[in-house]
Amino acid sequence: MKSRIVRPVRQKEQNKKKSGKNRAYLGDTQPIRPAGTRLGGPASGDTQPMRTVGWRSGYAGYKRNVEQRRRTIQAQPAPRTKRSAAKSPSARSAAGERYFDYELLLVVIFLMCFGLVMLYSTSSYEADVEFGNDLYYFFRQALIGAGGFVVMFIVSRIDYHIYGAFAVEIYAVAMVAMALVRTPLGKTLNGARRWIRLPGNMTLQPAEITKIAVILFISYELCRLGKKAYTTEGFIRVFAFGAAAAGGVLILTDNLSTAIIVMAITCILFFVIHPKLKPFLIFLAVAAAAAVVLIAVLSVTIANSDNFRLQRIISWLNPEATADTGSYQVMQGLYAIGSGGFFGKGLGNSTQKLGVIPEAQNDMILVVICEELGVFGALLILILFGVLLYRLMFIARNAPDLYGSLIATGIFAHIALQVVLNIAVVTGLLPTTGITLPFISYGGTAVVFLLAEMGVALGISRRIRLENT
Repeated sequence: MKSRIVRPVRQKEQNKKKSGKNRAYLGDTQPIRPAGTRLGGPASGDTQPMRTVGWRSGYAGYKRNVEQRRRTIQAQPAPRTKRSAAKSPSARSAAGERYFDYELLLVVIFLMCFGLVMLYSTSSYEADVEFGNDLYYFFRQALIGAGGFVVMFIVSRIDYHIYGAFAVEIYAVAMVAMALVRTPLGKTLNGARRWIRLPGNMTLQPAEITKIAVILFISYELCRLGKKAYTTEGFIRVFAFGAAAAGGVLILTDNLSTAIIVMAITCILFFVIHPKLKPFLIFLAVAAAAAVVLIAVLSVTIANSDNFRLQRIISWLNPEATADTGSYQVMQGLYAIGSGGFFGKGLGNSTQKLGVIPEAQNDMILVVICEELGVFGALLILILFGVLLYRLMFIARNAPDLYGSLIATGIFAHIALQVVLNIAVVTGLLPTTGITLPFISYGGTAVVFLLAEMGVALGISRRIRLENT
């Protein structure tokens, strides 16, 4: 009898030549593969230590998250417009060439120079009385403005999608900075605690950071949500973040006017991306009716209130009755505007700035401009701001993607709101709010972040491609 020899069963793959990739095959003589081990990879049996998760892997995950945010905002298509960049007065180059908005840059430079001249004219008397140096406010504003221009040019060279990738962190930093106002680092000026102490007797107003943080973050959220932003869930999410920022400004820095601007920027950005107009018209009608009823009720019930905000409303409703107290600043400002006429008294010839209007270089600088340069000077400022807003609108309409368009729209909304509110306050159309005039009023933090916003807008304009038509 033939003896039987038991041989292991050969698999067909063992007779073939090996390809470029090394493969592991399981024969009858091979041990059972431990659970959790991948074919062709290293075995992770019980004898091998578990892979620890350290700060390196955490940083890698964070980096992937940032890259995912950047891809999200870059994936959103540019808004469709009937107007191409080639129809701009500056767009005379060949197709495919990059664009740069020199008109916006020139308007910003002119506004800053004009603001410095009027700041010196407005503040020289008060600076000489308080500090013994009539150039005190001028030098500080000029120095900060020069630093702001450096920031603007640096920011304009950075890809604005990077801001979208870090929009969440910028938003968080703004909230933390506002919380620092309530710590020993906070500083109180004129009865308001809104600043953080910095070295060199400098201060920082975190509410200004919040404005640009909201523009960047809400724009990112709208891009991330896409069409979900039109739903109730998207609406609640967007307005929750806007309300949180506005509430932080109001509660942490006690700044109602800036809180209103922050919330208004959120509303405008949501309005721009929403396809329907009817809900917003209904909301405006209801809000206007509620405001009229509220003012009528307050005019009767708050006559003896001690709250300073309610006192401002009382003074606004009946300025003549409180001309020596609550409405003193506004009434003196109206006198200055009226005495200026059409061409004004001449540069440097204002009398209301000689200690009559307190701190006229801040939110009341427009009345001194009207007194010295007249209605002509006020119209010149309005024209400059009109050109500035037009250039921002042009950038928003021709931005290469939705995120760039929303950022330019948010900057447009910020500038427009501050200009309109400041003019309305100094002319008595609204209660006193403390809103400054962009690029012209004194304020270091405001100037730096306004110029940073202009840098972001210029950075967006660099991405516009020219087209010949």
